[in-house]
Amino acid sequence: MTSASAADSLTLYGTPFASRVLLGTSRYPSLRALSDSIEAAGPGMVTVALRRQMQAETAEAGFFDLLKRHAVPLLPNTAGCQTVDEAVTTAHMAREVFETDWIKLEVIGDDYTLQPDPLALIEAAARLVKDGFKVLPYCTEDLVIARRLIDAGCEALMPWGAPIGTGKGIVNPYGLRTLRQRLRDVPLIVDAGLGVPSHACQVMEWGFDGVLLNTAVSQATEPAVMARAFAMAAEAGRAAYLAGPMDERDSAQASTPVVGMPFWHQDQG
Repeated sequence: MTSASAADSLTLYGTPFASRVLLGTSRYPSLRALSDSIEAAGPGMVTVALRRQMQAETAEAGFFDLLKRHAVPLLPNTAGCQTVDEAVTTAHMAREVFETDWIKLEVIGDDYTLQPDPLALIEAAARLVKDGFKVLPYCTEDLVIARRLIDAGCEALMPWGAPIGTGKGIVNPYGLRTLRQRLRDVPLIVDAGLGVPSHACQVMEWGFDGVLLNTAVSQATEPAVMARAFAMAAEAGRAAYLAGPMDERDSAQASTPVVGMPFWHQDQG
């Protein structure tokens, strides 16, 4: 198990998962690279786009068979959708194809940044929750929007660290940490923008519940090696969070006590 312990497993909508790392399945150089990366990361879920499966017979016939062999829970997404109706329709089609109620909800509002459309996202989430889906909405770090998504019935959120595929890490640490502090009981998985394992370790140290990776792994020179590095970083960050890090200080404080030392030097001013 990749998480710190079985008792500390990631739990979403009452379902425990074996790892706090979720892995995307697009843009890998080959199916072998994808397979090796799944093996290396041991993810709790893997995301898959409906349009990828619809193209499987002509593009990559072994893609869905590969996912079946690994037996990792699937998280279909609504990637590419720009309206509420598109997202809801895609989610229902994905439920039929992949035989799961889980859905990563994406409703994109800007083609350049791929930022979610907050109003459409809330409406689509409410409709899908009502239809029995376990909705994981891809959102920004906006606290008010996050609360509206929770009011719509979402039991977990997936705020971005940075725009999709940029690898910039956390562009708004204050906003993301505020979201974590104000929504203490809501599972939060950082999705999008992470580039190197230290980014994952950082957000896990802050108390986030998991990370979702795709481009940072698939576009690495050695995807499987990077996948394993991210898994270890997420585990280390979670362990550090549970251990309770020391408070930062503005001045130095000796780790070795001065009492009993044979010599003591002090500036007299």
